[in-house]
Amino acid sequence: MAAAKSMNWLTFALLTVVFWGLYGVFLHKGAMGMADPQFGRYKAFLVVGIAYFLVAVLGPLLLLKASGASLSMPAKGFWWALLAGTVGALGALGVLLAFGAKGSPTAVMSIIFAGAPVVNAIVLLSLQDNGFSSVRWQLILGVFLAALGGALVTIYKDPRPIPAVSESSEEEG
Repeated sequence: MAAAKSMNWLTFALLTVVFWGLYGVFLHKGAMGMADPQFGRYKAFLVVGIAYFLVAVLGPLLLLKASGASLSMPAKGFWWALLAGTVGALGALGVLLAFGAKGSPTAVMSIIFAGAPVVNAIVLLSLQDNGFSSVRWQLILGVFLAALGGALVTIYKDPRPIPAVSESSEEEG
């Protein structure tokens, strides 16, 4: 039972892979579905913000209130969390700007999802006391393979465009 509990993190990580794997496709379809070539991406970004508010503000607020938890937060945790939210939102904006610059969702998301672990590994290693001195070759190989995988998916992506959102499919759904 303890071994099964210790793997819960993997279940949640894989769930996030599914959600974020869907994110680029749905965001692109949402932006195109706005039927506004000039401002459709910004409108989609606004709606993403509304979703974040509903899920990431109201949800935790209700959970904290229902559990009777205090809403006080140490400044250090508050500012790091605010910074995390800011870079996350700027990343979402970057996705939309990449789409607007004619990047295909397949290429854009492949670069992002292959590149993000590389950035994560470098930043985490630079924050450790012993830095890069204790890096094992397997980590270096993993970073290289992540970058290579992103490059290969980008180079050999499916050339077919994502199907447009049609009026009839909106009415049926």
